[in-house]
Amino acid sequence: MNDVTQQLVDEKQKQRLIRRFGTGAVDWLAGLPALVAELAERWNLAVEGPAPHGRTSVVLFCRRADGTPAILKVSPDAGLGTSEARVLRLWQDTRRVPAVWEVDAERGAVLLEAIGTGRTVALLGEVPDMADIAALIADLHGVDASRGELGELHPLNSRMSFIFDMWEHERQQGPAADVIPPSMMHRGHARARDLSYAEDEDGAVPLHGDLHPGNVLYGGADRGLVAVDPRACLGDGAADAVDWAVWRADSLEEVERRVAVLSSGIGVPGDRLLAWCQACAPLFAVAAANRGRAGTAHFAMLMDLAKG
Repeated sequence: MNDVTQQLVDEKQKQRLIRRFGTGAVDWLAGLPALVAELAERWNLAVEGPAPHGRTSVVLFCRRADGTPAILKVSPDAGLGTSEARVLRLWQDTRRVPAVWEVDAERGAVLLEAIGTGRTVALLGEVPDMADIAALIADLHGVDASRGELGELHPLNSRMSFIFDMWEHERQQGPAADVIPPSMMHRGHARARDLSYAEDEDGAVPLHGDLHPGNVLYGGADRGLVAVDPRACLGDGAADAVDWAVWRADSLEEVERRVAVLSSGIGVPGDRLLAWCQACAPLFAVAAANRGRAGTAHFAMLMDLAKG
């Protein structure tokens, strides 16, 4: 990368993008400074520097002409930006997602409202009150969406297939291969597939689809928790609560306690949410093992949960 590109994207993010999009991301990154400069001129932005990045985009702190802080997101996959803007606008009236201010569908760029300090639950590292998480999820699921808007969302089963395929690749490529058998991943995927199909169309709700602690911001007293980076889909509401039931939990008793609060708050049966946790436990176990945490109580809990 040239010096200007390095000011926008560090080496770690470069490798994330290449893993996600292949070698074509290298050429895209080479043109990133010119792309950002063009967008900044058109939307009258002052770019201040990189924000925390995800797997699929480069995220930059910036300010609009009136000094309002904003977030500029650009992706090698132009369709991702368009899709994200569409689903964020679906939830915009709830104030549980950032407002969408500008979209460039051709270049995969989106200009979003900046939320608070931009610090996520994951960065702060403290497990929130599950009642607050349940309120966030309930607001997202309860949005008044038309049948046409819901019809544009992919089914939950497609999302789960993508996630299990991605994490199976991660398992094979990392230390998790030595401690998590492929049969555990296959069994978890089969459980998730069954749960995805169990909820009939009338009971399906618009899901965030990637509602983990790294995608929830603290928006201050007047805003509460705010969700970002949706991978929206349509399906069983329990699926959006799984990450919160298991994040940083070291015992099955703690998972069950959280499940009771979450399931009550979002209006799903507790046994169904627990079944989702069992199905997805191998995914979290792979992540823990690949980060060198296979010897922790959290990892042991995930393995027990995955065994059902």
